[in-house]
Order: sequence, then structure tokens, then C-alpha cells
Amino acid sequence: MRLGPYEFSLRELAGSMGDFGTLLPLAIGYVAVCKMNPAGLLIMMGLANIVTGLIYRLPMPIEPMKVLAVVAIAQAWSPEKVYTSALVMGVVWVVMAATGAMKYVARGTPESVVRGIQISLGVLLAIEAIKMVSSWWLLGLAAVIIILVLRENRYAPAAVVLILLGIVIMAVRGQLVDVGGVSISLPPLTMVDLREIWPVLRDGGLAQIPLTATNAVIATSALISQYWPDRRVTERHLSLNMGVANVILPFFGGMPLCHGAGGLAGQYYFGARTGGTNLIEGAIEIVLGVFLAGSIAGIFAAFPTAIVGAMMLLVGLQLAKSARDLRWNRSVLTVAATVAGSVAVNMAVGFAAGLALHYLIVGRSRAAPTRDATGRSCH
Repeated sequence: MRLGPYEFSLRELAGSMGDFGTLLPLAIGYVAVCKMNPAGLLIMMGLANIVTGLIYRLPMPIEPMKVLAVVAIAQAWSPEKVYTSALVMGVVWVVMAATGAMKYVARGTPESVVRGIQISLGVLLAIEAIKMVSSWWLLGLAAVIIILVLRENRYAPAAVVLILLGIVIMAVRGQLVDVGGVSISLPPLTMVDLREIWPVLRDGGLAQIPLTATNAVIATSALISQYWPDRRVTERHLSLNMGVANVILPFFGGMPLCHGAGGLAGQYYFGARTGGTNLIEGAIEIVLGVFLAGSIAGIFAAFPTAIVGAMMLLVGLQLAKSARDLRWNRSVLTVAATVAGSVAVNMAVGFAAGLALHYLIVGRSRAAPTRDATGRSCH
């Protein structure tokens, strides 16, 4: 069914599940370790998806800020500290958009560095995916085959088939028995702790900023232009969208959220083509948050990780294919430096390494003397 710019179909439903590979593990950690209210987390994410879909009318992933999520889960942050981290990031990205700083960051980032970030994301997703697939190699291989055969099938899209397969496996293992009954939950009113502003920045916020700038803003904008050449979503708009969302959502139990090139590639790979993807995903998350908040962490944790890993693996390979149209010139060195730094340390380091090498090469090429027809140097 199509309503204006929105399509509601099995293909769009499959696309809405394309970024579950990065969403599920971090959402589980926030609920299980940080003791965040699952109703607030899911309902706020669902509302963010719906509003974003209505604004952009394109698939636009809403996912956890990864550095903050990993640090928060590893250090078992309190819910108040998580909410504070969301507010801090919201203020940062509103300021970046309002001052125009994001525009200058984007303008100063060469295409080779953007491609390097996209490839790095693909490599990192593939590495993590292989770890997840290794939990059940046979199931992971079967899931890969299902994806390759059914990815473009409109009547049995791969992501939908895999989610149903995972539920069947959970039922056969008896893991659905522990699912509690349906009960209605609403997002709570939550508070931030202003004393945590510096600890948040120190522990993860300062590392999150360059990752968000590269992956959630610059690379996502570039990927949208690649997938939809007639549509342009500017870096400033993405920054402002994330900023406003993160200023509001933590007061109702929301976690730090951002966009992401990996999530967008996953949605597109599995069939997302319109903003209907966001509306579908948002509706699913709101229903889960309202009616199954008490059981959702257990359900997510029991879902076969090999299936999620297979989905992540092929999305990672799709992102890594960004290198296929690169010219074999000096830009390849910039890409290599970006990827090496990102994989060896993190994407902030990769971004800095690629940027430094690019401007070093540009500076040397400008400084190099030209020669006239006789071979003499001209200055």
C-alpha cells in the first residue's frame, strides 16, 4: 500500500529491521545493565523514528550513540547518567547546527575520508558479525543463504523471514515460556544530573563527538545522496535533528540517539526505500514498549545472535563496497589511513589520520614547483 511518499509493504517492514544488528545488543545492555526503563527507551525511540520519517520522508536510521552506549554498559552507569549524556549530546549538536560549525566540518572533510569512514564501518560491522555468527555457524550460513536468495523478494523479504525463523527457534527451545503477560506501560518522567556533565564528557562524550560527526552526519548525508541522487539532506539538518531529539527524549526515559551510515545501509540493503520504513519501525517499538516492556530484554537476549550476525555481515560487506569506484591515485592513501586508524583504534583516530594525510598531500602538491616546456622550475 502506498500513501503519498510513504510505502507500507513487506519490503519496507524488512527494511525497518535492517539495523537491528546494532540496535538490539546495545538496547539490551541499557536495560539489563544500566537498569533503564524499557518502556521509556522503546517508546521514545519509536516516536523519534516516526517524527524523523515524517520530516524526511526517507529511511533514516535512529540508533544508539555507540561510544556512549558501550562505555555506559561497561561501567554500569546509572539511568540518570545515561539521561544526562543524551542531554549533553543534544546541546552539542544543536549548537553545531545553529552556529554553522557542522557545515564547515563537512566542507573541510574530503570525499576520500568519507569513503574511508564508510569502509571502516563495513569492516568493523563484518568483524563483529563474524563473532556473532560463530555462536552457531550452521544457522549463520543458512541465514546468509536466505538473505542472498530472498533479499529482493517482495512477498517473503529476507529480514522478515529471518525474524520469524528466530522466533520459531526461540519457541522450540522453550525460551518464549518466560515471556510475561501483556501489561500497559508508559514512559516515565525522568531527570538528569547536572553534576554528571563533566564525567559524561570525560568518560565517553568527547570520543562520541567525532564519531557522530563522521558516521551519523557526514557519512549519512553522503550515503543519502548516493542512494537518492535527487534528494539532499544536509549535514546541518541531520545535526539539528539529532540535537533536538536528544534535548527532549531523556526527560521521558530516552537514551542518546543518532543516525548512522551503517544503519542506513542496513535498511536500504533489506528493502527500505521510503519514510514508511521509519513509521513501521516506530510503530513496532511503541507497541513493544507499551505492551511488552517487562519482557522485552529477555526476548531480545534470547534471539539467536547468529541470525543478527548474518544480517550485519552482509550489510558490512555492502558498506565496504564503497571503495569500488575509487580511483587508484593519492586518495587511496587517505582512505587507507582512515581505515587503518579506525579499525586499529577508533573512528575518531581514523578520521584524524585520514584528514591529516589528505591535507599533507594537498599541501605538498601545492608547494611542489611546476616546470616549463624546457624542464626548468617555475615558481
